[in-house]
Amino acid sequence: MIKIGLTGNMGSGKTTVARIFQALGVPIFYADIEAKKVLERENIILHLSSLFGAKIIDNNGQIDRKQMALLVFNDKNALNLLNKIIHPEVARLFQNWLISNSKAPYIIHEAAILFESGFDKYMNTIIYVYAPEIMRIERIINRDKLSSEEVKQRLKNQWDDKRKLSLSEHFIENDGNTLIIPQILKIHKIYQFDI
Repeated sequence: MIKIGLTGNMGSGKTTVARIFQALGVPIFYADIEAKKVLERENIILHLSSLFGAKIIDNNGQIDRKQMALLVFNDKNALNLLNKIIHPEVARLFQNWLISNSKAPYIIHEAAILFESGFDKYMNTIIYVYAPEIMRIERIINRDKLSSEEVKQRLKNQWDDKRKLSLSEHFIENDGNTLIIPQILKIHKIYQFDI
C-alpha cells in the first residue's frame, strides 16, 4: 500500500481535494478531524487544563477551542506543548486506521501541518495543494469567522508555500481558475493500482 500525504496551508482547499479522492474510492485519514476528537477525551481535557489552566475549559467541561486557539497561536511554547500531546495520539489512530485499510492500493493522510508535525516521513509521497495567500485568507475569514489578523497569526505557525512545495512530489493548483479534478485524476491514475 502506498501512503500519500496531502497537505497545504490553511484555506488552500486540501479538504476539498481529499473529498474528491474519497469520491474516487480512496480511503482518507483526516488528521485535523481526528485531532479534534482527541481533544474531546476526558484524560486529554484533564491533562491540558492542568497545563494551561481552567480558562481553556468551557461551561460543559470541554476544551474551549477559541480560548485554546488564542493561547497556542500566540505562544509557540504552548503550541509545541499541545502538539507533543496531540500528535502521538493522532499517530496511534493513524496506525490503527492503516490496518483497517490495508487492502487499498493507496491511502491519503490529509493534514494541514503534515511537515511541521513530522508525519511526512511516514509517507511514500506528498501532494501539496496551493492557493494564493490572499485567497486563502479570504476563505478562512468566511469559513471560520476570524478576523484578518487572527488568520495571519495562525498562518505564521505554518511553513511557507515555497518550503512545503520543495518537499512535495505532486502539486495541485487551487487558485480558482485552474480545474482541480483533472489534476486529481492525473495523480489518481499513477497510484490507483498497487505496483
